[in-house]
Amino acid sequence: MAAKTYNYKRVYVWSLVVRFFHWTTAFSTTILIITGFIIADPPAISQNVEATNSYWFGYVRAIHFITAFILVAAVIFRLYWSFVGNRFASWKNFIPFTKKGISNIWHVLKVDILLMPDKEHKLSNISIGHNYLAAFSYLIMTLLFVLQFSTGFALMSPTSDFWFTNMFSWILPLFGGDIPVRYIHHVSTWIFIIFVVVHVYLVLYHDYVEGRGEVSSMISGYKFVRSERFNKSKMKNREVLNDK
Repeated sequence: MAAKTYNYKRVYVWSLVVRFFHWTTAFSTTILIITGFIIADPPAISQNVEATNSYWFGYVRAIHFITAFILVAAVIFRLYWSFVGNRFASWKNFIPFTKKGISNIWHVLKVDILLMPDKEHKLSNISIGHNYLAAFSYLIMTLLFVLQFSTGFALMSPTSDFWFTNMFSWILPLFGGDIPVRYIHHVSTWIFIIFVVVHVYLVLYHDYVEGRGEVSSMISGYKFVRSERFNKSKMKNREVLNDK
């Protein structure tokens, strides 16, 4: 029995700005997680060794703080780009409170995560850009990120003279001191780790099952979309590049 084939179009989805933000976020988050765990449990303390004639822990903290500022700047610019970028980068994609959005979220949960059979496969359930579940999860993670960097800068404020970090000093007394704030910051880190694991799984899953270049699209900017779906999307000519 011959395998069923489809006609695909090559579609420009992720702009250079979105791709740059994605990889900046990926590398920054990795660095923040690694340095954050070192700061939370310094080897010199856990091994009961005196850290004399060494400033490596200071460098770890510096890397952690500098990376945090870079990530905050990237997120602020991404929020700006959600209003001026193409339709795949628009803020509207991250608020899926529509009939189509809810249907797509259920489809992704049922088929991609719970691995239930897709008995009524519809092209409308296949998103060209972010699927609605991913987009909604990014909205939740953005709100969690606000909590994360707010508590982080709050913990930094007692030893900092920088006006920006001192703007968050009120968070310490609000939550009852630096220890509760550290717990919030730490738990949020684990939520980010879980999100990264699920995110990578779903990206690889979609790339394997749908074969639309999900992984490479964050490097090239292009995805492959079935002609039927492509024709329904009514995309602008500047967003499309057909294979020749």
